[in-house]
Amino acid sequence: MERFLGKVAVVTGASSGMGRDIARALCAEGATVVVVARRQERLEELAEKCQDMPGKILPYVADLMHDEENHKMIDYALAQAGRLDILINDAGMMDEMKPVGEVDDDLYQRVMTLNVKSPMLAMQKAVQIMEKQGGGNIINVASIGGTNGCKAGAVYTMSKHALIGLTQNTAFMYAGKNIRTNAICPGGVKTEVGINMKNPSPLGLERVMAGVDTSIRQAEVEEITGLVLFIASDAASFINGAVIAADGGVTAC
Repeated sequence: MERFLGKVAVVTGASSGMGRDIARALCAEGATVVVVARRQERLEELAEKCQDMPGKILPYVADLMHDEENHKMIDYALAQAGRLDILINDAGMMDEMKPVGEVDDDLYQRVMTLNVKSPMLAMQKAVQIMEKQGGGNIINVASIGGTNGCKAGAVYTMSKHALIGLTQNTAFMYAGKNIRTNAICPGGVKTEVGINMKNPSPLGLERVMAGVDTSIRQAEVEEITGLVLFIASDAASFINGAVIAADGGVTAC
């Protein structure tokens, strides 16, 4: 099945975890995929592994904490492939599970920059291209932390709530332009997202873990990828502004 033959996608956070698997799956179904991350060797490794697939992987090394890189990666996709059909904002970071009383300005700035400002800037550039070409598809990787207050620290929770608000506003504003914008909200997924948590807050960690249902397993990345590819496909043509939980039922109760 090659649902994305001839399509052009940009995927951030593509050096590992969900972003990497989403990019691989899009390439396997025919898309040209600009993969964006800081680790060049990871991106080049992905391109090599996908070289016999129907699509193509184009590595773009960038630190999305720098505002200009969020526009430049979209410009790169347009220059290399002539269009942009799909933008998937997957890059993000955690916040050491810190409650509001422990948040400092550096943590606030870093988390809000990568989790909110970066996707906003990418979307800003993407919708301009999508308007001109007659449509497009934006998928933001949020979190169940963006629909609840008990899944992470204060700043991560705030950032994912903001990303969901941005998603819904963009969906509404550009609905008449054939641009769909949706958010997926994973629960626990087996990825490297928590690898940079060096000094988690004892209070925050205790409170978050107290609400964890240990009977529900973590998702494999492929289970999230399947959802993303469905939303990106023409089969989901009437899904716009949706906020879709993929958490095994954690938030069902």
